[in-house]
Amino acid sequence: MSGFVTSETHAVHVESAIAKCRWRILPFLALMFALAMIDRSNVGFAKAALQADLGLSNTAFALGAGIFFIGYALFEVPSNLILHRIGARAWLSRIMITWGLVSAAMMFTRDEATFYALRFLLGLAEAGFSPGVILYLTYWFPAHRRGQAIGIYYFGLPCALLVGSPLSGWLLDMHDMFGLANWQWMFLVEGLAAVIVGFVALFYLNSKPEAANWLSRDEKDALTRDLQAEEERKLHHGPRGLLAALGNPRVMTFILIYFSIQVSVYGVIFYLPTRIAELLGTTVGLKVGLFISLPWLCAAAVMSIVTRYADRHAAHLQLAMCMLAMAALGVAASGLLNSFVPVLLAFCVAASGFVTVQPLFWTLPTGYLGGVAAAGGIALIGALGNIGGFIAPMLKANVEAIFADPRAGMLSLSIVGLLGVLLMWRLQDERPRAQSLPLEPGLVAGE
Repeated sequence: MSGFVTSETHAVHVESAIAKCRWRILPFLALMFALAMIDRSNVGFAKAALQADLGLSNTAFALGAGIFFIGYALFEVPSNLILHRIGARAWLSRIMITWGLVSAAMMFTRDEATFYALRFLLGLAEAGFSPGVILYLTYWFPAHRRGQAIGIYYFGLPCALLVGSPLSGWLLDMHDMFGLANWQWMFLVEGLAAVIVGFVALFYLNSKPEAANWLSRDEKDALTRDLQAEEERKLHHGPRGLLAALGNPRVMTFILIYFSIQVSVYGVIFYLPTRIAELLGTTVGLKVGLFISLPWLCAAAVMSIVTRYADRHAAHLQLAMCMLAMAALGVAASGLLNSFVPVLLAFCVAASGFVTVQPLFWTLPTGYLGGVAAAGGIALIGALGNIGGFIAPMLKANVEAIFADPRAGMLSLSIVGLLGVLLMWRLQDERPRAQSLPLEPGLVAGE
């Protein structure tokens, strides 16, 4: 120890390190997430073509679209524990390369059986990616900056659908080439893009600040101290081990909330292209893709503003409730309205809500869980919460069949979202003090 660093100097080093991390890490993670969302949701664009070419019923398509999340849930916790043990760089790269290969293999779909099998394998391949990134961000960003950091990562969702919607539509508008149908080209091109970025990630990412040669020694030390102090506070106030996290009541509440969010997300994503095409009286193609870009453009703008405000005012929970309520109301309106412009505006409201609520939500469990409990707990929340993506299309299809009314399906998804708002309301009196405890002022030991 060569002396002491004042708290002001320490703060300068931390802010400098965070600024570098923001520009170095987050845009690349957002790109990875964008490709994940394109490969996860492009089946919605291929719905009409797959049903025409393969004879899939609406029920078969709903099962195949949702079965992805069963595979995803099964390997989520083991995947995050492996990432915690061997490092994020190698494991996130592995996830991306394998899911890209499986996504490209969707071009070989021939019937219901291969459709189900490949969607299930895609879930297995991608398992652990998003919870892994959320865990990874806790290694780089303190809690008071994490909302905006996760928000920039989640910018990949509207970006994926802003760019991916026209791209998928354009690929579906292409004439068949080299004996491949248009939907086969869509899966091939978008899957191989993920493989390429996965290989780049292997050389671009660093697992932790200590390995980042683009941070100065003072920046590494200052950031690491802050993160270690935060980790100790979380371990003091929250569950310490994996089993304690898995049985923790607050973690169970987080799972139910995330489940309700995912029902809203995938109830819209899987059916938005065909809904807009029906209202326009056309097939899903470039024109539909361009119109669908508007909700994601709105979502990107709202998320940028709200996550920044939430970090500045420590209002993550309150704003998360508002955003999920907005999503639920938008989903309901999209089902009740019947003309193009009002429905598109309703989707803008829904998308802005369910995109923005996700980075706000993830500040809650990451502010509560630390160590191995964080690795397992975050993965468990993602695994079981994402089953909402399996339930959403099935719930929508079955409720519509029971009531013989297409509006009933979207209303059922909206109700699930509102239940999530009520669960977050209950969290207000249960928030752990560890999320808001400031760093001790004064002198910080330095080299």
